[in-house]
Amino acid sequence: MNFSLFLCNILPRRKEKGKSPAFRNFVKLSSKEVIGKKVTSTALILILCYSVMYSQNKEMLYDFTDIPQSLLLNPGADTNFNYHIGIPLLSHVNLNIGIKGASLFDVFSEDEDNINDKIAHTLNKLTNNDYLTITQQLEVFNFGWKANKRNDIYFSGGIYQEFDAIGYFPKDFAVLAYQGNQDYVNEIFRFSKLRGNAELMMVYHFGLTKKVNKKLILGLRAKLYSSMFHVRSNKNKGFFTTLEVSDANNIYQHIISNADITIKTSGYASLKEIYENEEDDGDKIDESINSLVGKSLLGGNLGFGIDLGGTFKVNNRTNITASLNDLGLVFYNKDIETYQIRGNYVFEGFDTPIQFSGQAPQNFLDELEEATSIDENSDPYIVMRPLKLNSSIRYSFNRYKNDNCDCFIKGKQLPFMDSFGAQVFMQFRPKRPQFAGSLFYLKRFFPFLRTKLTYTIDEYSYYNVGFVISADINKINFYISANNLLDYNNIVKARNISMQLGFNVIM
Repeated sequence: MNFSLFLCNILPRRKEKGKSPAFRNFVKLSSKEVIGKKVTSTALILILCYSVMYSQNKEMLYDFTDIPQSLLLNPGADTNFNYHIGIPLLSHVNLNIGIKGASLFDVFSEDEDNINDKIAHTLNKLTNNDYLTITQQLEVFNFGWKANKRNDIYFSGGIYQEFDAIGYFPKDFAVLAYQGNQDYVNEIFRFSKLRGNAELMMVYHFGLTKKVNKKLILGLRAKLYSSMFHVRSNKNKGFFTTLEVSDANNIYQHIISNADITIKTSGYASLKEIYENEEDDGDKIDESINSLVGKSLLGGNLGFGIDLGGTFKVNNRTNITASLNDLGLVFYNKDIETYQIRGNYVFEGFDTPIQFSGQAPQNFLDELEEATSIDENSDPYIVMRPLKLNSSIRYSFNRYKNDNCDCFIKGKQLPFMDSFGAQVFMQFRPKRPQFAGSLFYLKRFFPFLRTKLTYTIDEYSYYNVGFVISADINKINFYISANNLLDYNNIVKARNISMQLGFNVIM
C-alpha cells in the first residue's frame, strides 16, 4: 500500500503551531489526484514501490545445524559446538524482498504494450490481500559455549538489529488514484483497507539448549527488545463515496463518512523535531543517527519475548523439530505521537477547476480541517511481536566413513553424509496467518563442506528453489544462501529474493 506516502503527508505538526502544513499537503494531494482526476503512471508505481510487509521464513537455514545461526531459529537445535563466536557485524546479514500478486516485470517488461496499459492490467490483477515485502537483519554479535563436561548444556547469546514492515495493497484507493472516480459513482472506497506497520529495533538475547536424554533436546531463548522507531495504522474505519446529484451548481458530491483513522508512532516525534529545528545548523543526519543509536542501547521503548524449540530423535536416523519464535510484547511509552483523524465531510467541488500545479482554496482547507477532527496524544500502547512457528522432519543416511581416520568428530558418533525431509512455516499477520512448505536435501561433500537444497511453495511462488553452502577453513566458518534461483536469469520477474551470509569462529 502507499502507506509511506500517506504517512509522510498526513502527520501534522503540533496544533499550537497553527494549521498543519502536512495536513494541507495531504488535502492538496487528495484534491488534485483523488477527486475526479487521473494521475500519471508514476503515482501507481510509487504506490507499488512504497508498499512494505514483513516475512521471516528462512527455510534454507532452519535445521541447518552446522552453523550457529540455526539456534536463532530453533533454540533446541541439535548442534555439536564446543564454542562459537560470530565475526562482529558479519556473522549474519539477511535481506528479503518480495511481491505477492505481481512483479516489476509486469510493468517494466520490454514489449510493444503501453506502460499505462500494463499498469492498468497489473492494478486489475492485484487485490487487497496482496503485498510487497522487505526484511532486513544485521547480527551485531553472537557467541556460545558448552557449559559442562557432560556436553549436555549449550549457552548462546548475542545482539542483532532488525527492521520489519507490513502493508497490504490498498486496492480501493489505488483504483481511485489511478482511474479517478468518474467511473465509480456510488462506489464505496473503504479506509479500512489502509493498513501499515513498520519497526526498527535492537534485540538482545540469551538462550540455553539442553540435551535432556538421548532422544530429546529442548531450548529456551529470552529476548529483550529495544525499539528505535515504530509506526502503526491498522484499525481504520470510514468510507469515501462519490454521489451524482441534481443540483444547479454541481453534478457530484464527494463524501467522507464516519472517518476514523489512527496512526500511532514512537520515535517519529524526536526525529521530526531534529529536522524542524531551524536554530540548529548541525548535521541533522548525524543527529538522527545518534538518536537512533541511543534508543538501540536500551534507551528506547522496551519489550520482552521468548523463543521455544526442541528436537526429538525418533531413532538414530530420523529427527523431528519444532520451534516458536518471538512470543512477546513491546511496551511503547516514550517519544509517542498518536494521530486520530475523525469526522464527516461533504465536498461538492470548486467554482473554478483546480490545475495540477494550482493551490487548493483557503476556505476548502479550513473547512476540511475543521470537519475532520485531528486529535494528537501521547498515550502509551502495547504491540505483540509477529509470532512465527517452524517444524520439520528429517531422515539421514550414508554415514561418514574414512578408512584412514575416524577423527572427524573425535569421540562422537560420526555424522551422516546425506539427509532429506520437509519443513513447514507459519507466521501470524494482521489479516491472517501466512504459510510456507519446503522439501529439502542436505549433502556433505567433504567434512568441511556442507550444502542444502530447498524447494518451497509459499504465497509468492510455487517453484522457489533455494541453496545454502557452508564451509570451514580451519576454525573459520562461512555460509551463504539464496532462494528463487530459477529467476536469477531475469531478476525483475522474481517475486521473492532472500539472501543470507555470515562468518563465524567455530570449534
